[in-house]
Amino acid sequence: MSTEDMIPSARPAGRLRQFLDSDIFYSWKRSPVTIIATLVAFSLILMAILAPWIAPYNPFNPASLNLMDGFTPPASESAFTGNYFVMGADNQGRDVLSTIMYGSRVSLLVGFLATMFAMTLGVGLGLVAGYNGGTIDAVIMRVADIQLSFPAILIALLIFGIARGVIPPSQQESMAIYVLIFAIGLSNWAQFARTVRGATMVEREKDYVSAARIMGVHPILILIRHILPNVMGPVLVIGTIGLALAIIEEATLSFLGVGVPPTQPSLGTLIRIGQQYLFSGEWWILFFPAVTLVLLALSVNLLGDWLRDALNPKLR
Repeated sequence: MSTEDMIPSARPAGRLRQFLDSDIFYSWKRSPVTIIATLVAFSLILMAILAPWIAPYNPFNPASLNLMDGFTPPASESAFTGNYFVMGADNQGRDVLSTIMYGSRVSLLVGFLATMFAMTLGVGLGLVAGYNGGTIDAVIMRVADIQLSFPAILIALLIFGIARGVIPPSQQESMAIYVLIFAIGLSNWAQFARTVRGATMVEREKDYVSAARIMGVHPILILIRHILPNVMGPVLVIGTIGLALAIIEEATLSFLGVGVPPTQPSLGTLIRIGQQYLFSGEWWILFFPAVTLVLLALSVNLLGDWLRDALNPKLR
């Protein structure tokens, strides 16, 4: 076998070795809290992704539900059907464990897409404001300042209410998730824009940007090829923490009854249903979805805190 034939198989091994020898991986394996947070986060995400295949029941299939299974306690069988529920059953006879698996899919989907939308919008506006300056910078930053003066949940409620008023009633339920993603994303772009704008103002004065201007490179290509890769470190940190905040924001909106429709309940919807029966003794309907939401948000937040420290050259 020639040396050229060995190169493709050697490259992945070389990249893996480079990652294992990197400062980020060294920082990760030296932090037990980060390792636990990683395992918890990936376990919950994997559980949500594989829900259709590993969930004991399909809780959103009316044909498989039996109201006689309602309020079955955890780790017990239904006295009427004999079905076994690890985390109990809710008021409609749905398996709580299965509802958590399927509900996590909705929460993660909304949180991830809303964060990506906020990141794309914020990074784009931050690059334009920081590179051009002047009136464009002033207008974008004043809009960001105004938005940051209000709580994100209030802005999301306002956007959600306006969108629901514009969309025809017949399409509101089918468009609810998209409206929720748009509302949460539009309420969280300002943090990305302010961070990227500051980093862009520093990068635009460096020699490699001046050299690109002299060579006649288009400003858009300068932003995408040269400046954007050098400002992505803080963006990844904000995006990780923003994902946890987006999940909590979605849960809050669903808890208030203005989130996803009842036919596609998220963790927030499950918590809203469970709190109605908390004081009547059926504690498990609220407890297990709430613990899942806390573990998911906490683990992602801890990963964001670790990533912030790992990418900070002053702490190396």
